[in-house]
Amino acid sequence: MDSSFLSALMFPALFALIFLGIPVAFALISVAFVFGFVAFGDTIGQVLYGRAMGVAASSVLAAIPLFIFMGSMLERTSIAKRLFEAMQLWLGRMPGGLAVATITMCGVFAAATGIIGAVETVIGMMAIPPMLKHGYDKGLISGTICAGGSLGTIIPPSVTVIIYASIAELSIGDLFVGIIIPGLLMILFFVGYIFILGIIRPDRAPKLPRELVSVPLGQKLKVTATGLLPATILIGAVLGSIIFGVASPTEAAAVGAGGALVLSLVYREFSWTVLYEVARKSVSISAMVMLIVVGGGMFSGVFLVNGGRDLVAGAVEILNLPPAGLVAVFLLIVFLFGFVLDWITIVLIALPIFLAPLKAAGVDQVWFAVLMIVVIQTSYMTPPMAPAIFYLRSIAPKEITYGHMYRGVMPFVVAELLVLAVVALFPWTATYLPTVLLGF
Repeated sequence: MDSSFLSALMFPALFALIFLGIPVAFALISVAFVFGFVAFGDTIGQVLYGRAMGVAASSVLAAIPLFIFMGSMLERTSIAKRLFEAMQLWLGRMPGGLAVATITMCGVFAAATGIIGAVETVIGMMAIPPMLKHGYDKGLISGTICAGGSLGTIIPPSVTVIIYASIAELSIGDLFVGIIIPGLLMILFFVGYIFILGIIRPDRAPKLPRELVSVPLGQKLKVTATGLLPATILIGAVLGSIIFGVASPTEAAAVGAGGALVLSLVYREFSWTVLYEVARKSVSISAMVMLIVVGGGMFSGVFLVNGGRDLVAGAVEILNLPPAGLVAVFLLIVFLFGFVLDWITIVLIALPIFLAPLKAAGVDQVWFAVLMIVVIQTSYMTPPMAPAIFYLRSIAPKEITYGHMYRGVMPFVVAELLVLAVVALFPWTATYLPTVLLGF
């Protein structure tokens, strides 16, 4: 049987297992084992074991458990609550002020954790009750929480970026800097939509009553100093050390984890029970991520050995597309993958297949990385998979229905597509800062 045909069969086999309810990691490993047996025979076990050991030995991936610990510790302490209180005081009197505060808070918290889902869960539990209390539209509430949670994909230190960089063999610092402008644009578009809606339809996004936010300036500054500054300093220390080459990603992640631990002591919320819960959650999430990374590495390796590279090269040759067309096709594939696969699986499966044709076409790797990350973020909110909606359903009251959620996310999906268009049409939005700051 032609090996390219075998590689083409791997995707239907993978999707079949996933639709049968097999966990993604085990589906990837199973397909890799079965199809790898054709290429390697009875040595397939040793080959796949080598792949697993390669992941275990990766110094870049070692940063992930530490970032997860950092995010889990911040989630467990009151820093998120303090941040939200500060945002409400400063932004509450704006049209749609509570929703604007929620998006802004999500941006800050995403930069402090880098974990998709954690941002949405933590901020959602704090922001949904007051928005319901003050008469916010349920669709807007849903869209705001889902959009804010999606920022964990594009705001550094994103775990998505770390895994992408490790596979593409790109500098994590380059990608962290490259996603700053698109990430800020994303927040700006989200806030702009809420602000305009608050002006046009104040009944759907009202201002907070003046008496709730009219506090002395000194008190505002005190709340800001105790709630906003510690997280900002921690984020600056972690990202700055990576971007300017002071520390490796793993060392910077260790600084972040240690800083989060220190903050829990400063806020007098540290206990051995808290440490145990945070450590247990960190190990659980890290194990899940790493197992999917191992499975994805096995799958993509077997796919390429079984003629996948020739299959993709042949398809690219038949299509005969210019570089821009090639980028558009690959991004469409990523978006469609997002309907049925989680972000880790998409990166691990698609990226090794895309890299060779993109390099041959002379496509800037940082620019494409930013585009792909924005598309992954968009798929995070787009039905039918829409993990953002499933996270929201787990914390939202019953009065917020799936109908509210699906309608509410669509304006924010449009905003994400606008950011994608801006980055596609103006590549400097992704490449300017890395060139200026890092000179790559």
